[in-house]
Amino acid sequence: MAFKKNRRSPLAAVIVMAAGLALTGGGYAAATAAVEAVKPVSAVASADQISEGRKLFLANCASCHGKNAEGTKAAPSLIGVGGAAVEFQVDSGRMPGQASGPQLQVKKKQFTDEQIDALVAYATTLGNGPDVPTEEMIAANGDATRGGELFRINCAMCHNAVGAGGALTEGKYAPSLKGVPADHIYEAMLTGPQNMPVFNDANLTPKDKKDIITYLKFVEENPSSGGYELANLGPVVEGLFTWIFILGFIIAITIWLGAKSN
Repeated sequence: MAFKKNRRSPLAAVIVMAAGLALTGGGYAAATAAVEAVKPVSAVASADQISEGRKLFLANCASCHGKNAEGTKAAPSLIGVGGAAVEFQVDSGRMPGQASGPQLQVKKKQFTDEQIDALVAYATTLGNGPDVPTEEMIAANGDATRGGELFRINCAMCHNAVGAGGALTEGKYAPSLKGVPADHIYEAMLTGPQNMPVFNDANLTPKDKKDIITYLKFVEENPSSGGYELANLGPVVEGLFTWIFILGFIIAITIWLGAKSN
């Protein structure tokens, strides 16, 4: 009788299982909602937008990249490049390209914002790749001091310590970053266009990228406290300026004084 008194009801196991399933389902739903809340806008696209993006792609891009974006001898495959790469190239006017050369040139963009969004939506259907960053990810409200350190370590050897740009080999160059929109800076770090290395989230975290953007915008908005910047090309240019002009002025004064004494 004691055994029967302590035996659990057959319904107990069912109740425990139901409670476990409810907790698991609720936790999953909450986690999914949290992920969707921070998911980039580019990840949400309608079928009509994707269809419009494919039409634009076939009309403007397929001749070089292939009808299915598989790539050709003239241009690389776009499968898996992600929306961030497409927005960077198209929104900056680099694509569609107009002339062959060592490097694509920035020019006036040829598509409206709505058309660019459609191209981005289509690109995301071609395979997993970096998404367009959110407004919070590119807001220039990070740590400018830390961003300056990261920029000097990872970027200054090509772009100059203050983002003024610089020459590379074979006619290529690292462009000036002054006036470049924050989303383009973030997307360039994320996708590594042309000669630039890829700084994925394992190399530079989203916080690192945000701090770098903050530093660049701080430099852009605050003029140099040292006077004329001489194109921000560093001490070599400053020394050359001093050598040619100041020393030349001293020599000219010396010659003039010598002529006066005669």
